[in-house]
Amino acid sequence: MSEDQRRQQLLEISRHAVRLFAAQGVAATSGEQIARAAGVSERTLWRHFSTKESCVEPLLTKMVDGFQSVLRAWPPDVELTEHLRAAYLPRLESSSGAEIQAALAVVRMTHTEPALRATYLMLRERSETTLAEVLATRAGVPPTTFEIRVRAAAINAALKVATDHLLQATPENATPETLDQHRQLIANAISLVT
Repeated sequence: MSEDQRRQQLLEISRHAVRLFAAQGVAATSGEQIARAAGVSERTLWRHFSTKESCVEPLLTKMVDGFQSVLRAWPPDVELTEHLRAAYLPRLESSSGAEIQAALAVVRMTHTEPALRATYLMLRERSETTLAEVLATRAGVPPTTFEIRVRAAAINAALKVATDHLLQATPENATPETLDQHRQLIANAISLVT
């Protein structure tokens, strides 16, 4: 199996796990059910995931990676908030629209499912590294500099709050309009802490 095929298989498992978690809850969903829904053996499932809750990681990671790509493409002559308003454009009508909805469903479930919350917060914390690298490059200092790490943590917290706010405003599926509002909220939140 190629690396791309493996990545696709993990995403497929992740999609099925999210669907099952949303339909019947995390506690009522077994690893066996996830494996069966994804068309893989339980052995394959457990080879890639340490817990059933960790099955959501590939989907959330894909969304975090998309945002990090936008951060890394931040032009030197543009303010971060303006760059995000222009470049961070998740689209529901694209092939990743279902993945956006699924990722938002996971984040929505994190408020009632502690194990999913732990997975989500761990991935958010990992994104601080990218934020610190981008900010450090702009400032010409190491990413381990205290001030850079504090700014990265503050921006990461603002992103989390903006996402939570979007989910409170849209109890069901997000629309293109709510995602546009989310993009604006992210830019506004970041401007508060930068």
